[in-house]
Amino acid sequence: MPIAVEPRVLAGRAYLAALTTLLQRGRAAHPTAGSFEAADLQWWWRSPRSTDAAQLVWFDGDDQPRAAAVLTDWGGDRVGFVPIVLPGAVADAEVVGAVIDRGLAHAAAQGIASVEIEVARDDTVTRAVLADRGFAVTDDGVVESWLATADRPPVRAPADGYRLTDRAATAPRPHHLVGRIGADVEERLGQTSLYRPDLDLVVLAPDGAYAAYGLFWFDPVTATGLVEPMRTEDEHQRRGLARCVLTAGLDRLARAGATRVKICFEPGNPASSHLYVDVGFVPDRRTDVLTGPTA
Repeated sequence: MPIAVEPRVLAGRAYLAALTTLLQRGRAAHPTAGSFEAADLQWWWRSPRSTDAAQLVWFDGDDQPRAAAVLTDWGGDRVGFVPIVLPGAVADAEVVGAVIDRGLAHAAAQGIASVEIEVARDDTVTRAVLADRGFAVTDDGVVESWLATADRPPVRAPADGYRLTDRAATAPRPHHLVGRIGADVEERLGQTSLYRPDLDLVVLAPDGAYAAYGLFWFDPVTATGLVEPMRTEDEHQRRGLARCVLTAGLDRLARAGATRVKICFEPGNPASSHLYVDVGFVPDRRTDVLTGPTA
């Protein structure tokens, strides 16, 4: 897979569409390769970011995306960088290095001094390329875990007084993510191709307040599901609401057509790891966060 051609610089929803197709191609080629799903990039679209204005995407002779160098402004001084190549090119250090170098140069030209890259511990090619460019591990990443929907557990009913519903039913109330993300979160999610209000689950407390929620993404191109995010508000914890949301969401994903579902959790979060493993998710790989200079 030569990468000598120049990438296109795409902005806004044009880059989001290209990256969705690229990640769907990757998932169709391999069941677990790569650290991100198309839905991950669509979830990142929830807020406007300075990096939305210029992303690098390479295309093949059939005008299909085949690689990308994605920058994500997380706020403050943190900028994430995701180099993406299709499975099969991962073992080619020359290709990986070319995509990374072009992405780092692009970041430097925008005044970004350093970036963070999440890399699987078994991705020795990418880690070696990054080490040669001054990157080092600075933080734990996540545990990537998978569940076959055929093995999903029964749906857990909510605790007494609580009610499970979804965004399709709670509109026109303000979206349950407004307080944490911002007033335009629902508009931004609605601009993506994979968001579905009927898979955006929420538990209402006896007084009608939002108590817990989970967003379940279904990709019909790859029959893959993703759970991101999940949360139970502090005053409603220890009532089994997370299990209620998770089991209901898995059931809805299965009924929508998902055959496998991915969820990630921080290794230092025992509550999440216990719940996800107990529900049936099987840890597949660990990632680390590496930080390094752009120039």
